[in-house]
Amino acid sequence: MSYANLYEAPGPRGIRRNRVLAAVVALALLAIAYVVYVRFDQKEQWAAEKWLPLLRGDVWATFILPGLAGTLGAAVAGVVLAGLFGLVFATARMSDHRWIRVPAAMVVEFFRAVPLLLLIFFAFFGSFVLIGVNISAFAAVVFGLTLYNGSVIAEIIRAGVQSLPKGQREAAYAVGMRKGQVMRLVLLPQAVRAMMPALVSQFIVLLKDSALGLIVGYDELVDRGLNGIAANFSNVIPAAILIAAIFILINLSLDRLAHRLGAA
Repeated sequence: MSYANLYEAPGPRGIRRNRVLAAVVALALLAIAYVVYVRFDQKEQWAAEKWLPLLRGDVWATFILPGLAGTLGAAVAGVVLAGLFGLVFATARMSDHRWIRVPAAMVVEFFRAVPLLLLIFFAFFGSFVLIGVNISAFAAVVFGLTLYNGSVIAEIIRAGVQSLPKGQREAAYAVGMRKGQVMRLVLLPQAVRAMMPALVSQFIVLLKDSALGLIVGYDELVDRGLNGIAANFSNVIPAAILIAAIFILINLSLDRLAHRLGAA
């Protein structure tokens, strides 16, 4: 996918201005990085004894890898269920029947508006009040991820389908297809390419949001890092930096995937 036609190429003056702005921003970021480095150094956060535990195999086996498995487990379950939720409710929102379309829109808009943290909290602590059963922290996290991100995905799918030219739908009806066939065989396959980068971006958000499971004691990467590594080795800042680096690597990989899918 080329973006060259989306904006006009800058002239000589614009190029000089962009270079100056880039240099100013780079200097500002370097200044901030230097201040952070100095402040951390004053607090001995760069001391070797705080970082060496992060290189030990037993620390990775006890804290990091199990936490990463918990994060990825909740994220994978959330992606699958949120995708199904989004597909069902996007289809319902595009229904010709008002009695289907309106309730589906209300559900989607409600769960898009409620903070994910509250959904996880309510699922974990409110399940006993509602159904008399205490659900696991994993189930509460997946419940929140599914409803919140599924509602966003529903809007992404709906927007992707509605962005297609109306002639595609009309041509399919003209050859005798039913609405379900039109959606399944004509509209969705064409919309997938346009939707995929946005969907992958939402999955990145979902992966990061799994860290909110910390509030209900879910055993994931942030919990293992801050309440595990830091508690044992008194190195909160190094542990947090390592956790952030792991999330960044995963998210950059997903972001690269999104760009490749968009350019395919």
